[in-house]
Amino acid sequence: MTDASWTDATIEAALAEAHVPSLINALVHLTGDVSLIRGDERPASQLFGDPQGGISPEHQEAIRARALDALTAHRDAGFPDLPPPSPATVKEMVDFITGVELDDAYGEFLMSELKIFDEDPYRVSLDDLSEAARGNFHVLVIGAGMSGILAAIRLKEAGVGYTVVDKNAGVGGTWFENRYPGCRVDSPNHTYSYSFAPEDWPQHFSPQRVLLEYFERIATEHGIRDNIRLSTEVLEARYEDPGTWRVKVRGPNGDSTLTANAIISAVGQLNRPKLPEIEGRDSFAGPSFHTAQWQAQHDLKGKRIAVIGTGASAFQTVPEIAKVAAQVTVFQRTAPWVSLRPDYHAPISDAKHWLLNEVPFYGKWYRFFMFWTTGEGLLSMVRRDPGWDGNPGDSNGERSVSLANDQLRALLTANAERMIGDDPALFAKCIPNYPPAGKRMLIDNGHWFRALKRDNVELVTDPIDRINPDGVQTESGRQMDADVIIFGTGFHASRLLFPMKLFGKDGVELREHWGADPRAYLGIVMPGYPNLFCCYGPNTNIVVNGSIVFFSECEVRYIMACLKLLIGRDLAAMDCRREVHDAYNGKIDAGNLGMAWGSPDVRSWYKNERGRVTQNWPFTLLEFWNQTRAPNPEDFDFA
Repeated sequence: MTDASWTDATIEAALAEAHVPSLINALVHLTGDVSLIRGDERPASQLFGDPQGGISPEHQEAIRARALDALTAHRDAGFPDLPPPSPATVKEMVDFITGVELDDAYGEFLMSELKIFDEDPYRVSLDDLSEAARGNFHVLVIGAGMSGILAAIRLKEAGVGYTVVDKNAGVGGTWFENRYPGCRVDSPNHTYSYSFAPEDWPQHFSPQRVLLEYFERIATEHGIRDNIRLSTEVLEARYEDPGTWRVKVRGPNGDSTLTANAIISAVGQLNRPKLPEIEGRDSFAGPSFHTAQWQAQHDLKGKRIAVIGTGASAFQTVPEIAKVAAQVTVFQRTAPWVSLRPDYHAPISDAKHWLLNEVPFYGKWYRFFMFWTTGEGLLSMVRRDPGWDGNPGDSNGERSVSLANDQLRALLTANAERMIGDDPALFAKCIPNYPPAGKRMLIDNGHWFRALKRDNVELVTDPIDRINPDGVQTESGRQMDADVIIFGTGFHASRLLFPMKLFGKDGVELREHWGADPRAYLGIVMPGYPNLFCCYGPNTNIVVNGSIVFFSECEVRYIMACLKLLIGRDLAAMDCRREVHDAYNGKIDAGNLGMAWGSPDVRSWYKNERGRVTQNWPFTLLEFWNQTRAPNPEDFDFA
């Protein structure tokens, strides 16, 4: 930190754009004045509406004036170190910025996420174990995306031997594979980064290229690239006693076999594109491809384009291709709920960058505020109320699952109506007949709705009957000719770890064991498959609360603690006990039935063919954080 950028004019301009609740907490650090958070002006707990939490304009100006004095004084004093506030004061500051007096159970969890004292709450130290024991234990990490990079960094820190393999030609996982126009993250970027590597993001929701560059840089900076084998796909892995996995891989030079004491699967849930079962799909005469397998060699300018699906990828790419195409016809089976975020495509201003990078502790509190509001804050609005009548719609299914969910529905509906305006036919197509969060809720600033209103875009809800050489025909007999067909039809979400074959200690292949019903204890370990650990495994997908990076950090912390247990006790293998696994999954199933996405009439990729929710985590972030802090040895059989 230098005083070169700390002119009075720079500070004053930055403060004009400050998030005032975060600024108030930063002022407590700067001044030691706890009365700042004890007055009557407190941010309200709200997920939508005033971004300043309802703090009056007069109080905002008073805080900015106080901050200007405090920051210039801090500069003029030579940027002295600030004494840390007491834990009790930090708890007050947490309650202040969330607008909720939180239970003490949240204390350690939120303090860890906040990282006021720069500790690393997700690092598991193996320093007390012998260097030889750590080095002789070898882990195979499958996948070099966000979770695989994280696992490799933690293994390297711990001094444990490891190899990473990835089927792609580069690191980055989903951000390497998904390159369709408009691709970007839909979690606020300040929560979508490793806790140990916060980023000065250029946008609130950054595009694919920026995200890929982040993960590429992190892999380089942490020195893990020499242990990554790219363009290398796992074909099968077989468990052999005692505690050995033999893994057949196919790389640029052919097939080979690797040996590992443990495997960490970091392949994710959404990595194998799914094409719809539509009659004549392969008969189309022109180019056709999935958004996750984008074929950039095709010039879409002036073309007639059929887009099948209105999920996340189609939602992002349609507004972009509509700018150049002659005609875009979007085929929708079910409408998505759209959560309005005015800053979805907005850059972060220079003033906000200055605040985040220069004002002591402001960035930590701002990131924490985003973590909370996009985390636990929304969960209560998507829980089912058994006494709620469902507010039945004109067609099948419930319209909402509780009073709070119905209020959320009304808010989302009003946002859509405001964006669509005077087009009742389009508005009717864009309002779902299922509860908010019953399916994946999408984030936007009106980009999608504006695209649907373009003269060269049509939203078609008439079901598709078949694809033919000229285009798409609907059940009503209407023929829509096309030059290109783009499938935005999702992934084989319930085929976890597909298509590799994993044979456990009894020789049973994992997907034969699972069928279409993947289950795991904590989403991480499965009985009969010792020393096999999953990141983003069954029932660890998040719908409304939190960032997937948070989940991966919790999972890798748990896995590293398992490895410490194995290496420290000189054990060959740990195998989750069946009764522990089954009891846990009973709890998960009951939890998911109590959420909007568990509604019996809602069809989505969250569920398998029998209607069981195989993907989602139904509880709080605190509960996931607590259950993955460390393994309970009583949950396992050891060898």
